[in-house]
Amino acid sequence: MAGQIEARLAELGIALPRPMPPIANYVPYVVTGNLVVVSGQLPAIGGKVAVTGKVGWTATVEQAKEAARLCFINVLVHLKAACGGDLDRVRRVVRLGGFVAAPSEFNEHAIVMNGASDLAVAVFGEAGRHARSTIGVPSLPADASVEVEGLFEID
Repeated sequence: MAGQIEARLAELGIALPRPMPPIANYVPYVVTGNLVVVSGQLPAIGGKVAVTGKVGWTATVEQAKEAARLCFINVLVHLKAACGGDLDRVRRVVRLGGFVAAPSEFNEHAIVMNGASDLAVAVFGEAGRHARSTIGVPSLPADASVEVEGLFEID
């Protein structure tokens, strides 16, 4: 039987994909006490990065915002695994970190990261409101336009 969060994902038309394996020497998540840290996730669909290039040059702000949303969906995949398959164990989205590959003159990082933040609130309601950092970087793994990481409180 699906829980409340799984039902909410279904209402939003989101089916969680298979997890993308790490592309380097790290684990996708760590559970310590009642916290889950999910490693940075790329905007991957079917194991392939869907949005690449620099935001403002080869990717639009809207494409990058959708990429951040995809990243958060991939964060949820690993969060679900960390929760033993039960996303109803999530008590709070504590923090999201976003990385946006963009030229130095780009300044709409916050709009891009709203793709992840808006989905966090849509999925978890008030418990989805979180602290956040978003920074611009010259490049990301696999030429991804965006990467998102998360910190969550669970029971």
